[in-house]
Amino acid sequence: MFGQEIRPQQGNTSYTGHIMAAQTKPVLHGYFRSSCSWRVRIAFALKGIEYDHVPVNLIKDGGQQITDQYKELNPMQQVPTVTIDDITLSQSLAIIQYVDETRPGPRLLPADPKQRAKVRMICDIIASGIQPLQNLYVVQKICTDKVQWAQHFINRGFVALESILKQTAGKYCVGNEISMADICLVPQVYNAERFKVDIKQFPTIKLLNQTLLELEAFKMSHPSHQPDAPDDLRI
Repeated sequence: MFGQEIRPQQGNTSYTGHIMAAQTKPVLHGYFRSSCSWRVRIAFALKGIEYDHVPVNLIKDGGQQITDQYKELNPMQQVPTVTIDDITLSQSLAIIQYVDETRPGPRLLPADPKQRAKVRMICDIIASGIQPLQNLYVVQKICTDKVQWAQHFINRGFVALESILKQTAGKYCVGNEISMADICLVPQVYNAERFKVDIKQFPTIKLLNQTLLELEAFKMSHPSHQPDAPDDLRI
């Protein structure tokens, strides 16, 4: 039912140390256009983690995530789900934080408590205050204009986010080091553009997104580069 494809990732060679090399590669169950799946792909790329990819089509046959087989893996019937180190994790931020705490490579959460709190604040705004209100499941359930609905909640969240990022941003969302906040921002801007939100009204968000999309980890994890992306959406 779920076709498995291997997606080797490039990056930090320290991952190939003798302890990590002895472990089985993580398996990511995800969907090419899922922003939450994309977050995990970015984190894996930044950490230089190789993984196997199992596509879960959220559209085909009513959605492969609602099958009994997938429900056993993820009771919320959402993506992503990752099997790693003999455990199964869902929820993208939990996965990213586990990877950050157990794998070498660049820190995704700052060492400084104040900076770390700022990163988590930005992540929560996106992951709790914006993305769930415009995701596929919610949009399918509403009877009003679906695009207008999504635009309303994305714009509302981006107004707040723009104000915060003006205070926290350096080269990236919080200072000059890439963090989990950047990992959350780029997929959400992609969603905003899909729903025809005018990003020009949020200059800080727009500049950060442009800067991040120049980085290899963000390029290689982009939906258009995924094996389950339709041919017409691939680059």
